[in-house]
Amino acid sequence: MSKKNKTNKILLRSAILFCIIYLELCYLAPILIIKIKKMKKVLLTAAVALSTLVASAQFMVVTTYDGDQEENADKITANLGVGYMVNDAFTVGLAKGAVDAAGDDTYDLWARYNIAQVEGAYASLQMPTEDGSENMRIGVGFAFNVWNDLYVEPNYTMPTSEDDNGDREGTFNFGVSYRF
Repeated sequence: MSKKNKTNKILLRSAILFCIIYLELCYLAPILIIKIKKMKKVLLTAAVALSTLVASAQFMVVTTYDGDQEENADKITANLGVGYMVNDAFTVGLAKGAVDAAGDDTYDLWARYNIAQVEGAYASLQMPTEDGSENMRIGVGFAFNVWNDLYVEPNYTMPTSEDDNGDREGTFNFGVSYRF
């Protein structure tokens, strides 16, 4: 190959590369900039919505005393959960559930409806994230305001379906909640 051919090939490659870069800058860059601007708007909107949600002070932390735990701290934190108060009457949340057969933590979805006729009384529904329809528990409870937004909540829950023995044995629970 002659030196002239090599030079022509290098010039041709340089011209092709220049054309590709020119096309990217002229046509693709504005498209990417538009997409980035749209993404910034979406992220800003999501941030404003989330900050509005947090600023409305409608969250609560709940837990239930579990005397079956060995550690003292686990007796209070074994069933710790967080809820969002949708309105004055309805709260939904997620709580730590029992440990499964594999030793992994499970989580329960829960909902609470405040009974308007009796201040502090509520009806509740709790179900695990796996096999939820088979293992739902319903209950009633009462929230006593102890100090500021700290509440003590005795409640009674029972399963919605019978166990293998045909029983639907309920339990009396003692809970604590703090509302933000």
